[in-house]
Amino acid sequence: MLSMRKYLFSAGFALLVAATSASITMTTLPAFASQIKYVVNNVPITTGDIQHRAAFLRLQRRKGDAANEMIEQTLRLAEAKRLGIRISDAQVDAAYQRFATTNKMQLKQLDGVMAQSGVGKQHFKEFIRAQMAWNQALTARHRSESGGGAMTEQDAVRRMLDKGGAKPTAMEYMLQQVIFVVPAAERSATLAKRKREADAMRARFNGCGTSREFAKGLIDVTVRDLGRVLAPQLPPEWADQIKATKVGGATPTRQTDRGVEFIGICSSREVSDDKAAQMVFQSEGSTGKDADDLSKKYVEELRKKARIVER
Repeated sequence: MLSMRKYLFSAGFALLVAATSASITMTTLPAFASQIKYVVNNVPITTGDIQHRAAFLRLQRRKGDAANEMIEQTLRLAEAKRLGIRISDAQVDAAYQRFATTNKMQLKQLDGVMAQSGVGKQHFKEFIRAQMAWNQALTARHRSESGGGAMTEQDAVRRMLDKGGAKPTAMEYMLQQVIFVVPAAERSATLAKRKREADAMRARFNGCGTSREFAKGLIDVTVRDLGRVLAPQLPPEWADQIKATKVGGATPTRQTDRGVEFIGICSSREVSDDKAAQMVFQSEGSTGKDADDLSKKYVEELRKKARIVER
């Protein structure tokens, strides 16, 4: 399932390389007038939504039907909501920041690209939210269809050996999570200050044994031992950073719905056991094409069941 997550994430975010590497000289476009054009399961889609998506397609230099894309996005978000999947504003903002950083831009520059192109920052952020939510929905669907949730460790090992392969190995991490708590009511006023504090502690981090001592003099800082986690079980939003961090170090800080966090790498080792076999087998069970095909099939099913009214 991890390969599926990576595929969908990269497919959704490899969007603005051409636009951001060239100078954009367009003047800021006027706001779009909005009238309801479609109603999808009681959720309205406006002409403004469709115009923003059409601008997004132009920015990507990609052909497509803007109205159809908005209908599918609405269906995907509704399905994710039905499954109990919630992508917080903090997660979206962090992804937006990462996109700017990856494209070597300041946030104001990315905001400018969005405004000048007619896409709009909020439209792009809602696209990000939909991509992240759909990612999780597809992962759940894949697990359900493949029987991954019911596969025992012994079953995974047997299937590996039946295929002529040796029992696989996986990296096992001992992790510690440090959270600089920011209450929702204080987020706008204190988030920047809390991030500076978290960055300062992260810079001093030299192993999990001393983190609680560092946290003693700080207000509303939680240190949690996460225990042993196999690489395929790492949360997708943290996985790459954890794998890139040396033992005794800490990942870069991230804004989350809890506040500002980083994860310390207490230790790591390569293990080969039945649990590792189960995790590796499941994580290797999907290719990019598999994910694309499953996504199309899933959306077609949602369309058939949906009530879509054109105004």
